[in-house]
Amino acid sequence: MVIKVFLASSSGSTAIKKKQQDVVAFLEALKVDYTPLDIACNEDNRMWMRQNVPEDKKPANGIPLPPQIFNEESYCGDYDTFFNAKEDNLVYTFLGLPPPPGSKEAEQADKDNIVENGTHAEENLDDTIVPVEDRNGDSNKEVKQATDENEEGEGDEEEKEGAAKEETADDEGETVGDEAPTEKEEEAAVEETDEEGQAEEEEEQEEEDLQSEEEEELRQLEEQDEQGRAVVSGGGRGRRRRRRRVGRNTGGRG
Repeated sequence: MVIKVFLASSSGSTAIKKKQQDVVAFLEALKVDYTPLDIACNEDNRMWMRQNVPEDKKPANGIPLPPQIFNEESYCGDYDTFFNAKEDNLVYTFLGLPPPPGSKEAEQADKDNIVENGTHAEENLDDTIVPVEDRNGDSNKEVKQATDENEEGEGDEEEKEGAAKEETADDEGETVGDEAPTEKEEEAAVEETDEEGQAEEEEEQEEEDLQSEEEEELRQLEEQDEQGRAVVSGGGRGRRRRRRRVGRNTGGRG
């Protein structure tokens, strides 16, 4: 199998040159034999490439651009499909070549084969299972019968133990029911608690009212004291003014 890579040696597009270099460098790194075919200097190569690229793989203008990759006459893909295969470790599958042993692609293929073979093996095992009775014959039937009898005896003992446990539980339930308070007693206790709480709230409210009244009386007394001080202060000033006037009058007469 010969891998053909169609290139343009004298392309003026930097993007095309970079794509061509990526493809060639990667194939050389993998040591994949390939044949570069120049479409810039060879018209036959150009025409062959254009004619053999599938119509659904051509761009809208109908002219495929390099690089284009073929395996003999089979079309592999362009740069974009090659790049996707490289990212997925599926380059050999893209080129139509068997992956070399030890490569990531070969290891993935081995895992896929193991999964498929394991699935088939399980299906075969399910189909070939033979019942135990058919393999062991009458001896197995006797063992099974003895086992069934033992299981029946154990089942009777378990039923007896279960009945005894139920009776004990009923007795405990009755005792607990006798000791538990009645609904009326619980309601009475709740009402007493509510009344006590209400009485405490009323006492707190009365204390707050008394405190407010005391504060109001103190405020009134303070206002009265202030008014009395103002009156006394005003009287003293009047007497001093009258004395001054008397003094002036006396001095004038002399």
